[in-house]
Amino acid sequence: MKSHTRYLWFETPSRRAYINITPKVEEILEESGIIEGLCLVNAMHITAAVYINDDEEGLLSDYDRWLEELAPHEPVSRYRHNDTGEDNGDAHLKRQIMGREVVVAVTDGKLDLGPWEQIFYGEFDGRRPKRVLVKIIGE
Repeated sequence: MKSHTRYLWFETPSRRAYINITPKVEEILEESGIIEGLCLVNAMHITAAVYINDDEEGLLSDYDRWLEELAPHEPVSRYRHNDTGEDNGDAHLKRQIMGREVVVAVTDGKLDLGPWEQIFYGEFDGRRPKRVLVKIIGE
């Protein structure tokens, strides 16, 4: 069994962003030479997420609105976490909802995604460097 590891780095100019990283993960898979196996994509920060869904502008807007309704950024005083001087209590909750990682099967050297499925990096407390782990194992 082989393994291949790469990191993707992001520094979004805005507090929240939703970035389709499927093409980057596909490039890493191709570089790995793995034909059959599994691909793990993991947000390595507690205020960012990795998830799978459709890359449709309306849906991305719906996610952003829904998450902001569930865990609004302001007033920052509503979150006990922010008593420490932080202002990102909402970002931790948003990450918990959207998830930390995804695992995708690799079949015939390709990500075995369903129709319309894409891999996204979700940023909820941007404006600083954060990384995503891509680890592929298999033969």
